[in-house]
Amino acid sequence: MKQLFLGFFAMMLVSFSFAQRQNPVSWNYESKKKSADTYEIVLTATVEHPWHIYSQNTGKGGPIPTTVVFKTNPLVTQTGKVKEVGKLEKVFDKNFNTDVLYYSDKVLFVQTVKVKGGGRIKTNLSGTVEYMVCDDSQCLPPVKKSFDLKLQ
Repeated sequence: MKQLFLGFFAMMLVSFSFAQRQNPVSWNYESKKKSADTYEIVLTATVEHPWHIYSQNTGKGGPIPTTVVFKTNPLVTQTGKVKEVGKLEKVFDKNFNTDVLYYSDKVLFVQTVKVKGGGRIKTNLSGTVEYMVCDDSQCLPPVKKSFDLKLQ
């Protein structure tokens, strides 16, 4: 019985380690009210070491860049493009044979939006973020995460 328990425990530990390794990015989504009708949408990616996540501006021929897509909401207008806040690294990646732009540890993707009605209207803004992570020896398949935020 003791061997069975230890075997089960070892299997669970290996499964847990594998699951952690295959999902090295955790996300936090928030909306910050800046004025009566203006919000900042902040998508924060926390990346486990030694993994890194790619910039929206990584060029063609390289890894899949991070992409933020907002679902159409007639009450919400985006102001400008999604900004990246973090320590951007640029390196030549021999696996892709091109320069790549990426973030390690943490990066924020920030979008400013305006809500029609001068802030009197409450609505939601939803969308997806698609991203890819790699370390020095391997890349994981792209992942798409959904989010839904209240603007009030």
